[in-house]
Amino acid sequence: MTGDTPDLARIKQYLTGLQARIVERLEAFDGQPFHADGWERPGGGGGLTRVIEDGGFFERGGVNFSHVMGDGMPASATAHRPELAGRRFEAMGVSLVLHPRNPYCPTAHMNVRCFVALAEGKTPVWWFGGGLDLTPYYPFEEDVRHFHATCKAAVLPYGGEAEYRRLKEWCDRYFHLKHRNEARGVGGLFFDDLGADGKTGFDAAFGLTRSVGDAFLEAYLPLLERRRDTPYGERERDFQAYRRGRYVEFNLVFDRGTLFGLQSGGRTESILMSLPPIVKWRYDWHPEPGSPEAELYERYLKPQDWA
Repeated sequence: MTGDTPDLARIKQYLTGLQARIVERLEAFDGQPFHADGWERPGGGGGLTRVIEDGGFFERGGVNFSHVMGDGMPASATAHRPELAGRRFEAMGVSLVLHPRNPYCPTAHMNVRCFVALAEGKTPVWWFGGGLDLTPYYPFEEDVRHFHATCKAAVLPYGGEAEYRRLKEWCDRYFHLKHRNEARGVGGLFFDDLGADGKTGFDAAFGLTRSVGDAFLEAYLPLLERRRDTPYGERERDFQAYRRGRYVEFNLVFDRGTLFGLQSGGRTESILMSLPPIVKWRYDWHPEPGSPEAELYERYLKPQDWA
């Protein structure tokens, strides 16, 4: 958006606090600490990666804060804004992905971010983006409904039912593997360019972004608490690894955050922390009709009104 000037110090204070709060809760749930890995970007800025591998519960998880700046806008940021090409930029955000070991516990993703394009003698252009989404392997309807109801409650104060519907449907479109004509998971919320059109002021845009970030733990942790002790075997682990392959395909081919991070010279280890540690691909595999694996495809990987 032009006109309003974003309060970057206030945004950074919120994002670093959000990272700390989420990691504290996840460490208490897992029983093992997240490793803290600070980094600096040669072109300007840096961040703090908090990561866990082979934890008591999480097979891999990462909660990353980054604040980077540079002299030229990355291609992923100017693809639909060519008028901003060549401007300096400043971007910051929190991004997390959590891969539980138990296949009955879903993978989850959340991201909230702010971007500012700067040029001498011109008003800064800024926008917010983000969202959260759920990727189950063996879904439970009550879990999916809880996740979506929490997402809906986060958006309602910032535009009502219509805005929730817009962000929910945007998520369904975004987390879709076009080359497979298949949803990555059961969706949630997604938004980008909030404020870029000049219709949303800074306070409203930042308010929605905070509401989405603050909703994550309430949306996700209750699902893990219900399912963490569900027994599983090699069959479930094998299917989990197969479906994780879809996660890898999406993140490396379509994900805007991954593309921006790599194009802007971000830290590769932090950018690719979202990838699961154990993944499998099979040639032309299809689940057995009537199986729990088939139910994921037939019932859950189809956008619907879960809330």
